Amino acid sequence: MNLKSELNTLDGFKNLELLAKQVVEGFISGMHKSPFHGFSAEFAEHKIYNQGESTRHIDWKLFAKTEKLYTKRYDDETNLRCHIILDNSSSMHYPKLNSYAIDSLNKISFSALAAAALMQLLKKQRDAIGLSVYSDSYDFYAPEKGSERHYQMLLDQLNKTIVKTPENKLTDTYKYLHQIAEKLHKRSMVFLFTDMFQNTVDNTKLFEALRHLKYNKHEVILFHVFDKQKEFEFGFDNTPKRFIDVETGDYINLYADAIKDSYSKKVNHYFESLRLKCAQYKIKYVEADINKDFDSLLTSYVVERQNFR
Repeated sequence: MNLKSELNTLDGFKNLELLAKQVVEGFISGMHKSPFHGFSAEFAEHKIYNQGESTRHIDWKLFAKTEKLYTKRYDDETNLRCHIILDNSSSMHYPKLNSYAIDSLNKISFSALAAAALMQLLKKQRDAIGLSVYSDSYDFYAPEKGSERHYQMLLDQLNKTIVKTPENKLTDTYKYLHQIAEKLHKRSMVFLFTDMFQNTVDNTKLFEALRHLKYNKHEVILFHVFDKQKEFEFGFDNTPKRFIDVETGDYINLYADAIKDSYSKKVNHYFESLRLKCAQYKIKYVEADINKDFDSLLTSYVVERQNFR
């Protein structure tokens, strides 16, 4: 399977929907070898058949495999509302790429493809999906809907977000999370894709906004998107380099080895503080390294969906 052929250097993802389907198919195949083996390949939810219930909705194919009686959950039982939030600040477009490939993604294209894969799973369950995109402004908002036309519109918006690289776009994520929280009136699963680089080093306001999202019993999943090799491990060779802040244009010239140890300590401390804060506020924290596959993100969805009652 040649995933690289599904990407185009000028137009972003040539066929984002097809690529998302391939990601999901690979994930489902892997699940059959995992603790989630019992989770249906079609992602249809089931409940145990209780004596006296109508036999009309019994899944006989599942019975043939398991010798247990299950009934399918239908529209009024399985539908939920999900809202995907995408940070589109300049730092999310790191690293700068000349072309896209499944094994060469920057933070924004990784997030868009992961979001499209989640949307593919949500579509299978006939769930309502919404999308918000922000940078230094609230760039895009679409409420939760479940139609095919709406789904295609969201895919198109994700693709547009990849292609257009914002210049020197700072962001204060907390401002837009408050605005999004005000728009979510019904209980939803909320997926936030962000690299957690803020216009301020004070995360108090950010976690206040995340708590606001939790207000109506929304389930919040934070996908912390970053390039682990570069942004966490500072894996640069020890030749003189100019490091430029893509959001402000500020720069510094230095040898990587001169600051690597102190940089790693501070970043490690920052990441650990994020994990602890998320645990404190019962926000699901998921490390999303753009050099890895999407399995941990999709597994998080599977687990949280099963718990979302």
